[in-house]
Order: sequence, then C-alpha cells, then structure tokens
Amino acid sequence: MKFSLVAALVVVLAVAHGTEAGSLVKRDVKSEVDRIAKVINDMSASITTATKDLVEKVKALEVTNTAQTYVEDSRAKILPLVEKVQAEAAKLQEQVKPFISNIEEQIKPVTDNFNAQVKPLTDNFQGQVKPLTDLIEKLFQQVMDQTKALLPPQ
Repeated sequence: MKFSLVAALVVVLAVAHGTEAGSLVKRDVKSEVDRIAKVINDMSASITTATKDLVEKVKALEVTNTAQTYVEDSRAKILPLVEKVQAEAAKLQEQVKPFISNIEEQIKPVTDNFNAQVKPLTDNFQGQVKPLTDLIEKLFQQVMDQTKALLPPQ
C-alpha cells in the first residue's frame, strides 16, 4: 500500500513537472522519462529491501519469543519438582542426623584410642629415622661435590 502511494506521488510529480517543463523550455522527453523511471526503480528497490529486512526482524523476534516462552514454561514445570526434591532431602537429612551422631559417638573413642597408641610409635619411628635421613643427605652432598670436582672447569 505504501508503494502504491509513493508511486502515485511520483507520477503526480512527474506530470506536474512535465507540464511545467513544456511551458518553460522544450526539454528532451526521453531523458526525463528515463530519469523518472530510474527514480521509481530505485524507490521500488529501496522499499523491497526495507520490507525484506522488516520481515526478517519479525521472524527473528518470533523465534526469540517462542524460545523464551518455552524456557519459562519449562522453568514453571521444573521449579515445583526442585522444591519437592529439596524438601525431601531436608527430611532425609533430619532423619539421618541421629544415626550419624550415634556413629560418631561410637567411633570417637576408638579413633582417640588408636591415635593415642599410634602417636608414640610414629614419634619413636621419626626419631630413629631422622639420623638415617641426615646421613643419606650428607652422602648425597659428598657425591655431588665429588661429581662437580670431576667436571672440567667452565
């Protein structure tokens, strides 16, 4: 419809221009018609391009709106399930809490006893191993020094 209005306007302007041109100066009619035809073709191409761009933008907007609606619908369906699972997990945690506390109470004396028996052994072992590690460290240092002495000077 816009194209029809624009085309009609161009035709009216061309007729008005033609009558004015005929009265003022005799002009080349063919070149004027060609010029008007070129203007009309350019306007037609411009309107066609603008229409195609508008159609593409509307299609993209429809796809975006459809995707957003799908996401919102999915969220609305999943949210109650998530809340239900969270509530069940909280109930389960409350039910398991006394059992865990009971197990911790029963295991604590055993682990404390184990630690009490093992600590002196580890301390004794560390005390016995320390001189040996010091000796091996000195031995490696001597080997390094002797190896450096064998290398040619740089």
